[in-house]
Amino acid sequence: MTSDLPKLSAELCARLREAFLRAGYHADGVLEILGGAAHAALGRGEPELAYRATADAGAAGTLIRLFLLGGTEPETEVAAALSPLSLTEAGQAGLVRAGEGGLRAGLDVRPHGDDDGYWWVLSDLDSDQLGGEVPADHVLGVGHASLSLVRATTRRPVGTLLDLGTGNGVQALHAARHAGRITATDVSARALALAEATFLLNGLDVELLRGEWFAPVARRRFDQIVCNPPFVVGPPRVDYVYRDSGLAGDDASALVVRQLPGFLNEGGIGQLLASWLHVKGEDWADRVQRWLPPGVDAWFVQRDVADPGLYVGTWLRDAGIDPRSPRGRAKAAAWLDWFAHGGVEGVGFGFVTLRRTDAAAPTVVCEDLRQAYDDPLGAEAGAWLDRVDWLRSSGGGGDTADALLKTRFVVPPTVLLERVDSPGDEGWQTTVRRLHRTDGPGWQHEVDELATALLAGCRGALPLSDLLGLLAAGHGQPVDELTAAALPMVRELVRHGMLRPA
Repeated sequence: MTSDLPKLSAELCARLREAFLRAGYHADGVLEILGGAAHAALGRGEPELAYRATADAGAAGTLIRLFLLGGTEPETEVAAALSPLSLTEAGQAGLVRAGEGGLRAGLDVRPHGDDDGYWWVLSDLDSDQLGGEVPADHVLGVGHASLSLVRATTRRPVGTLLDLGTGNGVQALHAARHAGRITATDVSARALALAEATFLLNGLDVELLRGEWFAPVARRRFDQIVCNPPFVVGPPRVDYVYRDSGLAGDDASALVVRQLPGFLNEGGIGQLLASWLHVKGEDWADRVQRWLPPGVDAWFVQRDVADPGLYVGTWLRDAGIDPRSPRGRAKAAAWLDWFAHGGVEGVGFGFVTLRRTDAAAPTVVCEDLRQAYDDPLGAEAGAWLDRVDWLRSSGGGGDTADALLKTRFVVPPTVLLERVDSPGDEGWQTTVRRLHRTDGPGWQHEVDELATALLAGCRGALPLSDLLGLLAAGHGQPVDELTAAALPMVRELVRHGMLRPA
Protein backbone atom coordinates (compact mmCIF):
# COMPACT_ATOMS: atom_id res chain seq x y z
CA MET A 1 0.00 0.00 0.00
CA THR A 2 1.35 3.43 -0.97
CA SER A 3 0.01 6.93 -0.60
CA ASP A 4 -0.58 9.91 -2.87
CA LEU A 5 2.33 12.33 -2.80
CA PRO A 6 1.72 15.48 -0.75
CA LYS A 7 1.58 18.67 -2.81
CA LEU A 8 3.18 21.53 -0.92
CA SER A 9 4.47 24.30 -3.16
CA ALA A 10 6.87 27.05 -2.18
CA GLU A 11 4.00 29.56 -2.12
CA LEU A 12 1.86 27.29 0.07
CA CYS A 13 4.75 26.69 2.48
CA ALA A 14 5.36 30.42 2.73
CA ARG A 15 1.74 31.01 3.80
CA LEU A 16 1.87 28.07 6.21
CA ARG A 17 5.02 29.49 7.77
CA GLU A 18 3.29 32.86 8.16
CA ALA A 19 0.40 31.15 9.95
CA PHE A 20 2.70 29.26 12.31
CA LEU A 21 4.73 32.33 13.18
CA ARG A 22 1.66 34.45 13.80
CA ALA A 23 0.14 31.78 16.05
CA GLY A 24 3.38 31.06 17.88
CA TYR A 25 3.32 27.42 16.75
CA HIS A 26 7.03 26.74 17.04
CA ALA A 27 9.34 24.94 19.46
CA ASP A 28 9.62 27.84 21.91
CA GLY A 29 5.94 28.70 21.73
CA VAL A 30 4.74 25.14 22.22
CA LEU A 31 6.97 24.64 25.26
CA GLU A 32 5.79 27.93 26.74
CA ILE A 33 2.13 26.94 26.32
CA LEU A 34 2.46 23.37 27.56
CA GLY A 35 4.93 23.93 30.35
CA GLY A 36 7.43 21.36 31.50
CA ALA A 37 5.04 18.86 33.08
CA ALA A 38 2.61 18.65 30.15
CA HIS A 39 5.45 18.56 27.63
CA ALA A 40 7.09 15.67 29.48
CA ALA A 41 3.76 13.84 29.78
CA LEU A 42 3.17 14.23 26.04
CA GLY A 43 6.54 12.64 25.41
CA ARG A 44 5.36 9.65 27.48
CA GLY A 45 2.21 9.33 25.39
CA GLU A 46 -0.03 10.94 28.03
CA PRO A 47 -1.90 13.82 26.32
CA GLU A 48 -4.45 14.95 28.92
CA LEU A 49 -2.23 17.60 30.52
CA ALA A 50 -1.49 19.02 27.05
CA TYR A 51 -5.20 19.20 26.22
CA ARG A 52 -5.78 21.14 29.42
CA ALA A 53 -2.84 23.47 28.80
CA THR A 54 -4.02 24.35 25.29
CA ALA A 55 -7.68 24.94 26.13
CA ASP A 56 -7.29 28.75 26.18
CA ALA A 57 -4.23 29.07 23.93
CA GLY A 58 -6.02 30.41 20.84
CA ALA A 59 -4.64 29.57 17.38
CA ALA A 60 -1.51 27.95 18.80
CA GLY A 61 -3.67 25.69 20.97
CA THR A 62 -5.71 24.66 17.92
CA LEU A 63 -2.55 23.77 15.99
CA ILE A 64 -1.06 21.86 18.94
CA ARG A 65 -4.23 19.79 19.35
CA LEU A 66 -4.50 19.26 15.60
CA PHE A 67 -0.92 18.33 14.73
CA LEU A 68 0.66 17.18 18.00
CA LEU A 69 -2.22 15.60 19.89
CA GLY A 70 -4.06 14.12 16.91
CA GLY A 71 -7.34 15.70 17.92
CA THR A 72 -10.38 16.69 15.87
CA GLU A 73 -10.84 20.47 15.69
CA PRO A 74 -13.75 22.61 14.42
CA GLU A 75 -13.35 23.80 10.82
CA THR A 76 -13.76 27.44 11.77
CA GLU A 77 -10.94 27.29 14.32
CA VAL A 78 -8.63 25.40 11.97
CA ALA A 79 -9.36 27.92 9.22
CA ALA A 80 -8.50 30.80 11.54
CA ALA A 81 -5.31 29.11 12.76
CA LEU A 82 -4.05 28.30 9.24
CA SER A 83 -4.93 31.66 7.66
CA PRO A 84 -3.70 32.98 5.21
CA LEU A 85 -3.64 29.36 3.97
CA SER A 86 -7.18 28.32 3.03
CA LEU A 87 -8.75 25.06 4.15
CA THR A 88 -9.17 24.04 0.52
CA GLU A 89 -5.45 24.45 -0.11
CA ALA A 90 -4.60 22.68 3.15
CA GLY A 91 -6.84 19.77 2.21
CA GLN A 92 -5.47 19.48 -1.31
CA ALA A 93 -1.93 19.51 0.08
CA GLY A 94 -2.77 16.69 2.48
CA LEU A 95 -2.22 18.78 5.61
CA VAL A 96 -5.75 18.20 6.95
CA ARG A 97 -8.48 15.62 6.41
CA ALA A 98 -12.10 15.27 7.37
CA GLY A 99 -12.87 13.81 10.76
CA GLU A 100 -16.02 13.16 12.73
CA GLY A 101 -17.29 16.61 13.68
CA GLY A 102 -14.33 18.58 12.33
CA LEU A 103 -10.87 18.30 10.82
CA ARG A 104 -7.92 16.11 11.69
CA ALA A 105 -4.27 16.29 10.69
CA GLY A 106 -3.36 14.59 7.41
CA LEU A 107 0.37 14.96 8.03
CA ASP A 108 2.52 15.28 11.11
CA VAL A 109 3.77 18.89 11.17
CA ARG A 110 5.97 19.14 14.23
CA PRO A 111 8.00 22.02 15.69
CA HIS A 112 11.60 21.04 16.26
CA GLY A 113 14.44 23.14 17.64
CA ASP A 114 17.96 23.40 18.96
CA ASP A 115 19.85 25.92 21.07
CA ASP A 116 20.05 28.34 18.15
CA GLY A 117 16.47 28.37 16.91
CA TYR A 118 13.65 26.23 15.60
CA TRP A 119 12.20 24.59 12.49
CA TRP A 120 9.13 22.59 11.45
CA VAL A 121 9.39 19.00 10.22
CA LEU A 122 6.80 17.31 8.00
CA SER A 123 6.30 13.56 8.10
CA ASP A 124 3.53 10.98 7.97
CA LEU A 125 1.15 10.20 10.81
CA ASP A 126 2.37 7.29 12.92
CA SER A 127 0.45 4.10 13.66
CA ASP A 128 -1.16 5.57 16.79
CA GLN A 129 -2.40 8.61 14.88
CA LEU A 130 -3.63 6.44 12.02
CA GLY A 131 -5.17 3.86 14.29
CA GLY A 132 -3.52 1.01 12.43
CA GLU A 133 -0.60 -0.18 10.35
CA VAL A 134 1.42 2.40 8.43
CA PRO A 135 1.73 2.13 4.61
CA ALA A 136 4.82 0.76 2.90
CA ASP A 137 6.10 4.21 1.89
CA HIS A 138 5.56 5.68 5.36
CA VAL A 139 7.89 8.60 6.14
CA LEU A 140 8.96 8.44 9.75
CA GLY A 141 8.83 11.47 12.04
CA VAL A 142 11.56 12.74 14.32
CA GLY A 143 12.09 9.75 16.60
CA HIS A 144 14.70 8.57 19.06
CA ALA A 145 16.99 7.24 16.32
CA SER A 146 16.91 10.55 14.42
CA LEU A 147 17.61 12.55 17.56
CA SER A 148 20.43 10.24 18.61
CA LEU A 149 22.14 10.78 15.24
CA VAL A 150 21.61 14.53 15.56
CA ARG A 151 23.41 14.41 18.91
CA ALA A 152 26.14 12.11 17.59
CA THR A 153 27.05 14.29 14.60
CA THR A 154 30.12 16.51 14.69
CA ARG A 155 29.15 20.16 14.10
CA ARG A 156 32.38 21.68 12.80
CA PRO A 157 32.08 24.00 9.78
CA VAL A 158 32.27 22.19 6.42
CA GLY A 159 31.84 23.29 2.83
CA THR A 160 29.72 20.38 1.54
CA LEU A 161 27.55 17.83 3.31
CA LEU A 162 25.55 14.84 2.08
CA ASP A 163 22.48 13.62 3.99
CA LEU A 164 22.15 10.08 2.63
CA GLY A 165 18.60 8.76 3.03
CA THR A 166 17.20 12.06 4.25
CA GLY A 167 13.69 10.85 5.13
CA ASN A 168 11.84 13.85 6.57
CA GLY A 169 14.97 16.01 6.28
CA VAL A 170 15.74 16.55 9.96
CA GLN A 171 19.46 15.73 9.65
CA ALA A 172 19.79 18.31 6.87
CA LEU A 173 18.07 20.94 9.05
CA HIS A 174 20.71 20.55 11.72
CA ALA A 175 23.44 20.39 9.07
CA ALA A 176 22.39 23.83 7.86
CA ARG A 177 23.95 25.25 11.03
CA HIS A 178 27.47 24.24 9.97
CA ALA A 179 27.50 23.22 6.28
CA GLY A 180 27.82 25.61 3.34
CA ARG A 181 26.03 23.42 0.78
CA ILE A 182 23.78 20.44 1.51
CA THR A 183 22.74 17.57 -0.75
CA ALA A 184 19.99 15.20 0.41
CA THR A 185 19.06 11.91 -1.23
CA ASP A 186 16.41 9.24 -0.76
CA VAL A 187 15.06 6.25 -2.66
CA SER A 188 11.49 7.20 -1.70
CA ALA A 189 9.61 9.75 -3.79
CA ARG A 190 7.32 10.40 -0.83
CA ALA A 191 10.23 11.05 1.50
CA LEU A 192 11.73 13.53 -0.96
CA ALA A 193 8.37 15.30 -1.33
CA LEU A 194 8.03 15.72 2.43
CA ALA A 195 11.68 16.66 2.84
CA GLU A 196 11.30 19.30 0.13
CA ALA A 197 8.27 20.69 1.96
CA THR A 198 10.26 20.71 5.20
CA PHE A 199 13.05 22.69 3.53
CA LEU A 200 10.64 25.11 1.84
CA LEU A 201 8.77 25.69 5.09
CA ASN A 202 12.07 26.55 6.79
CA GLY A 203 13.49 28.64 3.94
CA LEU A 204 16.44 26.32 3.23
CA ASP A 205 18.08 25.68 -0.12
CA VAL A 206 18.94 21.95 -0.27
CA GLU A 207 19.81 19.93 -3.37
CA LEU A 208 17.45 16.93 -3.52
CA LEU A 209 18.28 13.79 -5.53
CA ARG A 210 16.41 10.51 -5.82
CA GLY A 211 18.06 7.11 -6.04
CA GLU A 212 19.38 4.10 -4.17
CA TRP A 213 22.31 4.43 -1.80
CA PHE A 214 25.18 6.45 -3.33
CA ALA A 215 24.02 6.22 -6.97
CA PRO A 216 22.61 9.80 -7.10
CA VAL A 217 26.01 11.26 -6.14
CA ALA A 218 28.27 9.00 -8.20
CA ARG A 219 31.76 10.44 -8.74
CA ARG A 220 31.16 13.24 -6.21
CA ARG A 221 32.86 13.83 -2.87
CA PHE A 222 31.84 15.68 0.26
CA ASP A 223 33.44 17.09 3.38
CA GLN A 224 30.91 15.34 5.60
CA ILE A 225 28.27 12.64 5.18
CA VAL A 226 25.50 11.81 7.64
CA CYS A 227 23.27 8.79 7.23
CA ASN A 228 20.36 7.24 9.10
CA PRO A 229 19.98 4.19 6.84
CA PRO A 230 17.28 1.50 6.86
CA PHE A 231 19.28 -0.46 9.40
CA VAL A 232 16.67 -2.96 10.64
CA VAL A 233 18.17 -6.45 10.29
CA GLY A 234 16.37 -9.57 9.20
CA PRO A 235 15.26 -11.42 6.06
CA PRO A 236 15.93 -9.69 2.70
CA ARG A 237 12.58 -7.98 2.13
CA VAL A 238 11.08 -4.50 2.12
CA ASP A 239 7.88 -4.15 4.10
CA TYR A 240 8.50 -0.49 4.99
CA VAL A 241 10.87 1.72 3.03
CA TYR A 242 11.95 3.78 6.04
CA ARG A 243 13.44 0.79 7.87
CA ASP A 244 13.95 -2.13 5.43
CA SER A 245 16.71 -2.17 2.82
CA GLY A 246 15.90 -5.38 0.96
CA LEU A 247 19.34 -6.67 1.94
CA ALA A 248 19.80 -9.63 4.26
CA GLY A 249 20.89 -9.24 7.87
CA ASP A 250 23.19 -6.30 8.53
CA ASP A 251 24.22 -5.93 4.89
CA ALA A 252 22.69 -2.43 4.69
CA SER A 253 24.95 -1.13 7.44
CA ALA A 254 27.88 -2.99 5.89
CA LEU A 255 27.18 -1.40 2.50
CA VAL A 256 27.18 2.13 3.89
CA VAL A 257 30.36 1.62 5.95
CA ARG A 258 32.10 0.02 2.97
CA GLN A 259 31.13 2.63 0.37
CA LEU A 260 30.85 5.88 2.32
CA PRO A 261 34.59 6.68 2.59
CA GLY A 262 34.89 6.68 -1.21
CA PHE A 263 32.57 9.70 -1.33
CA LEU A 264 34.55 11.75 1.20
CA ASN A 265 37.21 14.33 0.50
CA GLU A 266 40.56 13.66 2.15
CA GLY A 267 40.03 14.17 5.87
CA GLY A 268 36.25 14.14 5.41
CA ILE A 269 34.03 12.63 8.09
CA GLY A 270 31.10 10.25 7.81
CA GLN A 271 28.71 9.51 10.68
CA LEU A 272 25.86 7.04 10.72
CA LEU A 273 23.62 4.84 12.78
CA ALA A 274 24.18 1.16 12.18
CA SER A 275 23.16 -2.31 13.33
CA TRP A 276 25.23 -5.47 13.38
CA LEU A 277 24.51 -9.10 14.10
CA HIS A 278 25.90 -10.88 17.13
CA VAL A 279 26.48 -14.35 15.71
CA LYS A 280 27.38 -17.37 17.82
CA GLY A 281 31.13 -17.88 17.95
CA GLU A 282 31.95 -14.47 16.42
CA ASP A 283 33.09 -11.22 18.02
CA TRP A 284 30.98 -8.29 16.84
CA ALA A 285 34.08 -6.12 16.57
CA ASP A 286 35.68 -8.55 14.13
CA ARG A 287 32.49 -8.51 12.08
CA VAL A 288 32.22 -4.74 11.65
CA GLN A 289 35.95 -4.25 11.06
CA ARG A 290 35.68 -6.51 8.01
CA TRP A 291 33.34 -3.94 6.47
CA LEU A 292 36.01 -1.23 6.38
CA PRO A 293 37.88 -0.32 3.19
CA PRO A 294 41.56 0.72 3.41
CA GLY A 295 42.51 4.25 4.40
CA VAL A 296 39.80 4.87 7.01
CA ASP A 297 39.94 5.86 10.68
CA ALA A 298 36.89 4.27 12.31
CA TRP A 299 35.18 4.46 15.68
CA PHE A 300 32.37 1.94 16.26
CA VAL A 301 30.40 2.66 19.43
CA GLN A 302 27.91 -0.01 20.52
CA ARG A 303 25.07 1.54 22.49
CA ASP A 304 22.82 -1.49 22.95
CA VAL A 305 22.40 -5.18 22.18
CA ALA A 306 18.85 -6.52 21.78
CA ASP A 307 17.66 -10.06 22.24
CA PRO A 308 16.11 -11.36 18.95
CA GLY A 309 12.67 -11.78 20.52
CA LEU A 310 12.63 -8.27 21.94
CA TYR A 311 14.00 -6.88 18.68
CA VAL A 312 11.25 -8.46 16.54
CA GLY A 313 8.46 -7.40 18.90
CA THR A 314 9.72 -3.83 19.02
CA TRP A 315 9.77 -3.41 15.25
CA LEU A 316 6.38 -5.08 14.76
CA ARG A 317 4.81 -2.59 17.17
CA ASP A 318 6.69 0.28 15.51
CA ALA A 319 4.83 -0.49 12.27
CA GLY A 320 1.49 -0.77 14.05
CA ILE A 321 1.28 -4.58 13.95
CA ASP A 322 0.01 -6.34 17.06
CA PRO A 323 2.46 -9.18 17.83
CA ARG A 324 -0.49 -11.13 19.27
CA SER A 325 -2.48 -11.05 16.02
CA PRO A 326 -2.27 -13.95 13.51
CA ARG A 327 -0.40 -11.67 11.13
CA GLY A 328 1.96 -10.50 13.85
CA ARG A 329 2.68 -14.05 14.98
CA ALA A 330 3.36 -15.17 11.40
CA LYS A 331 5.78 -12.31 10.81
CA ALA A 332 7.50 -12.89 14.14
CA ALA A 333 7.86 -16.61 13.45
CA ALA A 334 9.48 -16.04 10.04
CA TRP A 335 11.79 -13.39 11.46
CA LEU A 336 12.85 -15.48 14.45
CA ASP A 337 13.39 -18.53 12.24
CA TRP A 338 15.74 -16.45 10.10
CA PHE A 339 17.69 -15.38 13.18
CA ALA A 340 17.88 -18.95 14.48
CA HIS A 341 19.04 -20.33 11.12
CA GLY A 342 21.89 -17.80 11.05
CA GLY A 343 22.97 -18.40 14.63
CA VAL A 344 22.06 -14.84 15.61
CA GLU A 345 22.15 -14.35 19.37
CA GLY A 346 21.56 -10.59 19.44
CA VAL A 347 21.43 -7.39 17.43
CA GLY A 348 23.88 -4.62 18.22
CA PHE A 349 23.08 -0.97 17.58
CA GLY A 350 25.23 2.11 17.71
CA PHE A 351 27.12 4.91 16.04
CA VAL A 352 29.90 4.80 13.49
CA THR A 353 32.35 7.63 12.81
CA LEU A 354 34.54 7.29 9.73
CA ARG A 355 37.30 9.54 8.42
CA ARG A 356 39.14 9.24 5.14
CA THR A 357 42.88 9.33 5.80
CA ASP A 358 46.14 8.82 3.96
CA ALA A 359 47.83 7.60 7.15
CA ALA A 360 49.88 4.44 6.75
CA ALA A 361 48.17 2.86 9.77
CA PRO A 362 44.57 4.04 10.24
CA THR A 363 43.09 3.83 13.72
CA VAL A 364 40.13 1.47 14.17
CA VAL A 365 38.45 1.15 17.57
CA CYS A 366 35.32 -0.82 18.51
CA GLU A 367 33.95 -0.37 22.01
CA ASP A 368 30.86 -0.61 24.16
CA LEU A 369 29.22 2.51 25.51
CA ARG A 370 26.05 1.23 27.12
CA GLN A 371 26.07 3.46 30.18
CA ALA A 372 23.78 6.47 30.33
CA TYR A 373 25.31 9.88 29.64
CA ASP A 374 23.99 13.37 28.96
CA ASP A 375 26.53 15.09 26.73
CA PRO A 376 26.07 14.84 22.94
CA LEU A 377 28.41 12.31 21.35
CA GLY A 378 29.09 14.54 18.32
CA ALA A 379 31.53 16.79 20.16
CA GLU A 380 33.22 13.72 21.62
CA ALA A 381 33.56 12.14 18.16
CA GLY A 382 35.33 15.25 16.87
CA ALA A 383 37.61 15.31 19.90
CA TRP A 384 38.29 11.57 19.48
CA LEU A 385 39.48 12.20 15.93
CA ASP A 386 41.68 15.06 17.18
CA ARG A 387 43.23 12.79 19.78
CA VAL A 388 43.83 10.10 17.15
CA ASP A 389 45.63 12.73 15.06
CA TRP A 390 47.73 13.75 18.04
CA LEU A 391 48.73 10.18 18.79
CA ARG A 392 49.66 9.67 15.16
CA SER A 393 51.54 12.93 14.73
CA SER A 394 55.31 12.66 14.95
CA GLY A 395 55.64 16.35 15.79
CA GLY A 396 53.24 16.61 18.71
CA GLY A 397 53.69 13.46 20.74
CA GLY A 398 52.95 10.77 18.23
CA ASP A 399 51.99 7.15 18.47
CA THR A 400 55.65 6.17 18.62
CA ALA A 401 56.95 5.21 22.05
CA ASP A 402 59.69 7.84 21.90
CA ALA A 403 57.27 10.71 21.31
CA LEU A 404 54.93 9.62 24.09
CA LEU A 405 57.79 9.21 26.54
CA LYS A 406 58.93 12.79 25.93
CA THR A 407 55.45 14.20 26.57
CA ARG A 408 54.40 15.87 29.81
CA PHE A 409 50.85 14.72 30.63
CA VAL A 410 48.12 15.97 32.93
CA VAL A 411 44.97 14.27 34.20
CA PRO A 412 41.99 16.58 33.44
CA PRO A 413 40.00 17.80 36.45
CA THR A 414 36.94 15.97 35.10
CA VAL A 415 38.65 12.62 35.75
CA LEU A 416 38.19 11.14 39.21
CA LEU A 417 39.57 8.03 40.91
CA GLU A 418 37.20 5.70 42.71
CA ARG A 419 38.47 3.15 45.22
CA VAL A 420 36.56 0.13 46.47
CA ASP A 421 37.93 -1.27 49.74
CA SER A 422 37.06 -4.58 51.32
CA PRO A 423 37.83 -5.73 54.90
CA GLY A 424 40.88 -7.94 55.40
CA ASP A 425 43.14 -9.30 58.13
CA GLU A 426 45.05 -6.02 58.26
CA GLY A 427 42.06 -3.70 57.90
CA TRP A 428 40.58 -2.21 54.76
CA GLN A 429 42.30 -3.21 51.54
CA THR A 430 41.74 -1.60 48.13
CA THR A 431 40.39 -4.21 45.73
CA VAL A 432 39.23 -1.97 42.85
CA ARG A 433 40.67 1.27 41.49
CA ARG A 434 38.58 2.82 38.77
CA LEU A 435 39.04 6.02 36.79
CA HIS A 436 35.85 7.92 35.96
CA ARG A 437 35.55 10.65 33.37
CA THR A 438 32.66 12.77 34.62
CA ASP A 439 31.96 14.61 31.35
CA GLY A 440 31.31 13.44 27.80
CA PRO A 441 30.34 9.77 27.55
CA GLY A 442 31.63 9.01 31.05
CA TRP A 443 34.38 6.56 30.23
CA GLN A 444 35.63 4.25 32.99
CA HIS A 445 38.93 2.38 33.30
CA GLU A 446 40.06 0.02 36.00
CA VAL A 447 43.70 0.57 36.94
CA ASP A 448 46.16 -1.15 39.25
CA GLU A 449 48.29 0.35 42.02
CA LEU A 450 51.24 1.18 39.75
CA ALA A 451 49.01 2.88 37.18
CA THR A 452 47.37 4.90 39.97
CA ALA A 453 50.77 6.06 41.14
CA LEU A 454 51.84 6.93 37.59
CA LEU A 455 48.73 9.01 36.95
CA ALA A 456 49.15 10.79 40.27
CA GLY A 457 52.47 12.09 38.95
CA CYS A 458 50.95 13.36 35.67
CA ARG A 459 50.84 17.05 36.64
CA GLY A 460 52.62 18.50 33.62
CA ALA A 461 56.00 18.88 35.32
CA LEU A 462 57.89 15.76 34.21
CA PRO A 463 57.88 13.84 30.94
CA LEU A 464 56.38 10.37 30.97
CA SER A 465 59.82 8.73 30.74
CA ASP A 466 60.97 10.39 33.98
CA LEU A 467 57.77 9.38 35.78
CA LEU A 468 58.21 5.78 34.67
CA GLY A 469 61.84 5.83 35.79
CA LEU A 470 60.90 7.09 39.25
CA LEU A 471 58.07 4.59 39.52
CA ALA A 472 60.31 1.69 38.48
CA ALA A 473 62.96 2.66 41.04
CA GLY A 474 60.43 3.09 43.82
CA HIS A 475 58.79 -0.30 43.23
CA GLY A 476 61.82 -2.32 42.22
CA GLN A 477 60.51 -2.91 38.69
CA PRO A 478 62.58 -3.12 35.47
CA VAL A 479 61.93 0.19 33.71
CA ASP A 480 61.70 -1.42 30.27
CA GLU A 481 59.00 -3.83 31.39
CA LEU A 482 57.08 -1.09 33.18
CA THR A 483 57.28 1.15 30.11
CA ALA A 484 56.06 -1.60 27.77
CA ALA A 485 53.08 -2.21 30.05
CA ALA A 486 52.27 1.48 30.52
CA LEU A 487 52.30 2.75 26.91
CA PRO A 488 49.14 0.91 25.70
CA MET A 489 47.26 2.20 28.75
CA VAL A 490 48.50 5.74 28.11
CA ARG A 491 47.35 5.61 24.48
CA GLU A 492 43.91 4.38 25.48
CA LEU A 493 43.51 7.02 28.17
CA VAL A 494 44.55 9.71 25.68
CA ARG A 495 41.98 8.46 23.14
CA HIS A 496 39.30 8.62 25.83
CA GLY A 497 40.25 12.14 26.92
CA MET A 498 41.33 10.97 30.37
CA LEU A 499 44.96 11.98 29.92
CA ARG A 500 46.17 14.89 27.84
CA PRO A 501 49.39 16.68 26.92
CA ALA A 502 50.25 19.51 29.27
